[in-house]
Parts: sequence; C-alpha cells; structure tokens
Amino acid sequence: MRNIRPIARYGLALLLVVYAVQTRPVVAQTQAKAPTQQTFVFVADRKLDSVSVAGTFNNWNKAANPMKVNADGLTWRTTLPMNYGKQLYKFVLNGDTWVLDPRAARVEDDGNGNTNSVLALFPRDYSQPASPNDGVMATSALLHSSREPFLNYDRGKLRLVLRTRPNDLRQVWLRSAGRRIPMRLSRSDELYANYVGEIAWDRKTSLSYDFELVDGKRTTRFGAKGINSQNQPFRLVAKDFHPFVVPTWVEKTVFYQIFPDRFDNGDKSNDPTNVQAWDSAPTGFSRFGGDVAGVKKHVGYLSELGISGVYFNPVFKSPSNHRYDAQDYKTLDPEFGTNAEFSALTKDLQKRGIRTVMDFVFNHTATTFAPFADIREKGEASNYKDWYFIKSYPVKMQDPPNYVAWYNHPAMPKLNLQNPATRDYMLGLVNYWKGQIPLAGMRLDVANEVDMRFWRLLRQRTKSIDPQMWIVGEVWGDGTPWLGGDQWDSVMNYPFLFANADFFADGKTTPTQFTNSLMEIYNRHPPQVSRNMMNMLSSHDTPRFLTRCHNDERLQRLAATVQFTWVGAPSIYYGEEVGMQGGADPDNRRGMRWDLANGGNPMVRFYKRVISLRRFCPALQSGDPKILLADDKNKTLAYARTTDDDVAIVVINRSDSSQTLDIPLPQGPGMKKIREQGFSDGLSKQGFAIGTATHLKITIPPMESAILVSTSSLGGSDAK
Repeated sequence: MRNIRPIARYGLALLLVVYAVQTRPVVAQTQAKAPTQQTFVFVADRKLDSVSVAGTFNNWNKAANPMKVNADGLTWRTTLPMNYGKQLYKFVLNGDTWVLDPRAARVEDDGNGNTNSVLALFPRDYSQPASPNDGVMATSALLHSSREPFLNYDRGKLRLVLRTRPNDLRQVWLRSAGRRIPMRLSRSDELYANYVGEIAWDRKTSLSYDFELVDGKRTTRFGAKGINSQNQPFRLVAKDFHPFVVPTWVEKTVFYQIFPDRFDNGDKSNDPTNVQAWDSAPTGFSRFGGDVAGVKKHVGYLSELGISGVYFNPVFKSPSNHRYDAQDYKTLDPEFGTNAEFSALTKDLQKRGIRTVMDFVFNHTATTFAPFADIREKGEASNYKDWYFIKSYPVKMQDPPNYVAWYNHPAMPKLNLQNPATRDYMLGLVNYWKGQIPLAGMRLDVANEVDMRFWRLLRQRTKSIDPQMWIVGEVWGDGTPWLGGDQWDSVMNYPFLFANADFFADGKTTPTQFTNSLMEIYNRHPPQVSRNMMNMLSSHDTPRFLTRCHNDERLQRLAATVQFTWVGAPSIYYGEEVGMQGGADPDNRRGMRWDLANGGNPMVRFYKRVISLRRFCPALQSGDPKILLADDKNKTLAYARTTDDDVAIVVINRSDSSQTLDIPLPQGPGMKKIREQGFSDGLSKQGFAIGTATHLKITIPPMESAILVSTSSLGGSDAK
C-alpha cells in the first residue's frame, strides 16, 4: 500500500514548547518498554477543533495520540511513554494540517521528500561525554538477553551481541568455556553501539558465558545479574534453544513484482467497461485490463530473464484498481481472472522453477466486504459489529468516518483482529490459498499497523502448514521489532532503496556514507534475516529508479549491480529491467512496455547478465559482506561477498572518469579457489590471476562496475 508520509505545511502562526520528563535509567540487564515520558505542549494563536502528535513512536498515526486542550482554549497537551533515542514527529492540526515544531533542536529529511522535527531522549548517565579511557560506564545502556537479536544461531555459529553506549568502552571480550574472544563493533548510532562475538556451537552442549568490559584501566564482568562482584554468567540450555529459521530458498531467489492491472491485457473478454488504452497516463482510478492471461503470455519471458519468484500485488476481488481493499479474500477479481486460472498459472510458474508470493491485507478491507456491508445494513444488531472498530451507529461513510479506518480513509475500515471470529477468518486465508495454489510466500501490507499478537499467530499457522513459506512484512523503516523469530522472516528493504537513491540517483552521499549505510542495514539483523531481505530499487509506492536517476541508465545499472550482489534477495519492479520510467504514484504504475522487452535493449541484456552471474555464484547468493575500499575523492568503492568455499568482489566507479583501484583482497578459506582459478569479471569478461598477491589492481571506466567471480562460477553462467 502507498505509504503516506507527513508533509510539512504551514497555515498558522504558532508557539510550540516541548518538555522532556525523564524517569530513572534502565536496569542494566533488562530492557524497559518505555523508560521515559515525553510531554508535548502546543500553543496556537486561534482556536482549533483538534490537535494530535504523530511520529515514529506511533507509526505516524494522526489519530493515535490526540491532545487535550486547556481551559484557555489555545494550549494543547499530552504526555506519552517514550523510548530513549531519536524520534521524528509532527503536529496535526484539525485532522489534516501537518506542521513542524519550530523550536525543535533539529529537523531531518526522512529520505522520502519530507522534513520532520527530531526529538532526542537520553538516559541520565549520558549526561557527560563518553570516553573509552575514563573508567566510567553508562550502565543503563548495557544489554544482552538470551533471545533475538542478542543471541542467534546461523550456519554452525552462535552469534552473541552486547549493547553499550557508543565510544564508552576500549575493548569488549566474550568469555565462555575458558575461551576469551574479542568482540567487534558491528553498528553504532547516537544512542547505542552493538558488539558482536561468534563461537562455533554444536547445539548439543549447554553453554555459560559472560562479557569482559575494558574502560581505561578498569575491567569489569557483565553477566546475567549485570555488573557485580559475584558474577553470574548467562546460561544457554541446548535443549531449550529454538533458532530463528528462515526459508532457505529465498537468498537464492530473484523476485519480479507484478502489479496485476498493468502487466498485460491477455483476455479482452474480462475487461472492465472503463478500460483505458495501454499507453495512457495512469490515474488513481484508471484500469488497464491486466489479467492472468496477460501474465501467462509472458511466463517464458520471466523464465528467460532468470526470475525464480514472482510477487503479485493483490489479486482479490476489490472495488479499486490496486485491490488493497478486498471485497472477497477468497475470490480472484473477475477482471483479473478466475481462481482456477490463477491456480493453473502458478503451477505453470512452479514447473519453471518460479515460486509465487501473494500480497495480503490483514489491516483493513473494502466497505463492500460482507461483514462490513452487514454492519452498514443492520447497525448494532449485526453479528459482525465486533469485526471492526465502530465508534457510533449508524455507520456513516463520510470524511472523517465514524469508525477506525486506514489513515481515516472511509473506503478502508480497519479490522479488529483481536476479535476471535475476525482473527480466525483471516488466519484461515493461509490454509485456503495454500490449498488453491503452490503458495510460497506472503507479503503483508501496512504490516507495522497490525497488532503483533496477530503476527505471532500467523507465523504459527503458516509454519505449521509449510515451514519454508516466506513471510515478508511492509515496513518502511527499521523492521527489528518484527524480526525476532516470532513474527516475520523478512521485510521489504526500503532502507536499502533509500541508500541507493541517495548515492546513485541523487549523488548526495559519499562512497563511505553509502557503504556505511549498507553495513548498518546488514548488521541491524541476524545474518540469515539479512540474507532473505527483499532488496528493491523501486516499488509500486515509489518513483521508478530510472526516473529518480533523471533517465541516466548508467546510474540505474550501477545501482542494479549493488542490488544483485549485495546481501539479500533482489526484487525487480515490473518494467525496471526494460528501462521504464514513472514518477510518484500513480505514474509509477504505467502499463508494461513490452515493446522494450527484447534482446536488442541494452538494459534487458544487462539484467539478464547480472541475474545469471548471481545464479551461478554461491558467494553472491549467500556470502557474508566485507567492505574493501571506499574512496570519496574518486567516487569508487569495492566490497566482497565471502563463504568458506567462494569469494566475489564488486567494484563500483560512480565518477565521470576512468579510475584505477588498488583493492585489498579478503582473507579466508574461500580465497583458496580464487588463487587457483583467478577472478573473471562477469561484465567485461576480463580475467585476473591472483596467485599469492594481497591486493588487486583494476581499472574501471567511468560510471561502470565490475563483478569479479571465480572462473568456474563464470563458466557455469550464460553471461560469459
């Protein structure tokens, strides 16, 4: 679904005052849910009907936290529980006017074209600057627990994370069974730093471990009871441990996103009465007639391109062209086809090695969905009255509605998923569609707005049916709260999209900033989660990447090089591979340009090449990342993907001149094969003998890249 972000608009002269009231600091070994309170006070120059505060702390829900007006009729106030750290926010006046806080110490662009006020809250023991040599630790920051994301098992290794204050410690050690292992700094922001240590583990032997913290001349131990003189280590009982397992096929998959109404019109008999010409400019309401038959016509094209997974935007019967407001969750929209036709299509895809991922909307429905229609007809006497959040009767489809709706849109009433009948019906959709088609995955729309209790039940239901079924949620920011092993497997990786847009399309970040962003996103999650992230450059909710690049195909190819070689599963938005353009929604939903989908198109040839390289190179599918070089002056960068048996190196030159790079080679067992075989660039076909060298010198033309893989990997690829 389109992500609605607050836009800075000004209509009133106002005075805004924000007070922060902090409680006691967090206990060292536990993580309080809301350790502080934040009081917002808003003073306007005239009377308003309503004021609310919306931000990252409430998913930008303008209805979640209304403020109360004082007796003077001008001063509005609310106090909210808040977590420490950075929060972005705005005030919403009279339900639709979003304004910045003019007295905020900082404002920040959110990367999506909007500016927001910044609020930073810190614990009391952050009052003095941090130093790794002063012997003083911020104990409120110290945190480790025996669950995700602090404890993770992946590919034979136990990964342990300790959270600290940034720049507060000189060294951190992991201690277990007589071993003392140095921990590395994996990520850091203005509030917290994470140190990571890994040890081999057979999952049969229980473990005890703690952490040794060095601050200046002071050395202390941190265990299950925090910092104390009688240290009690953490205890991991092997028989009680349940690892976070994600579907193993995803990291090897290249996805292709299809917006059903816009892919191809293969059957004129099911066209809507108001069908538009295929090449007409899309609007929010126009229909182009794309259908199952249209997809079926091009299954061969998808297979030849190298696609191994198709993500369909909603296909359920719906009153809209985007179908994110389902009228009937169990029936394919007649304008798209029938259930039987869709089943046959997905089975044909499966025969070609292409899995199907469907888009599900559990947050809201259409007003024509039978339960809501019954409420509209019968009012409070309806047996479905508890399926939604009805404020008063009779139900009025007005603006604003007298029921809770997605962003107050009357056409999308929000479901009450804690009502047992509603919950059971929605969970049953997993069983229903798994029985209809070879369903491999579920994409969850506006997933951050759904009660987490429902997601936990959905995971239980889904994994009991098929442990390898993929669950990917839509969240535009940090997906960490949902990626602890009890809810989703993955998220749509919008931070990855934004990082690529900033560096390649907009040119406003340096290679160092870009590679730092990539590593920060990677280190935010357990490795197996990062490997199954949906990495996009465009989606149905964002401008097409080529348009963001001002139609410079070289920049899109550079970004696509990163997309297909970085950690995660690349996802192509339909037409991206042929060089389609499109601005913000709905312009990004133009009809597919089939006239460009041919071997004579250089963009198509490039995509087929990088897809093939990824398919035949294990390191590009499953390797761990390592930044090898970031040269801000020359606008170049290089990184490696490494496994125990394979290595790939990616080199990017974003400058307008040819650049010669001296790249330090990674170490590890995977380099043995490379030293024997040498590297070959899958794009230029150039070969490189490595031998015993520790560095590789390579010259890259302007606005070009190199993907260096083992000669055997290139030999298996049709990109040679």
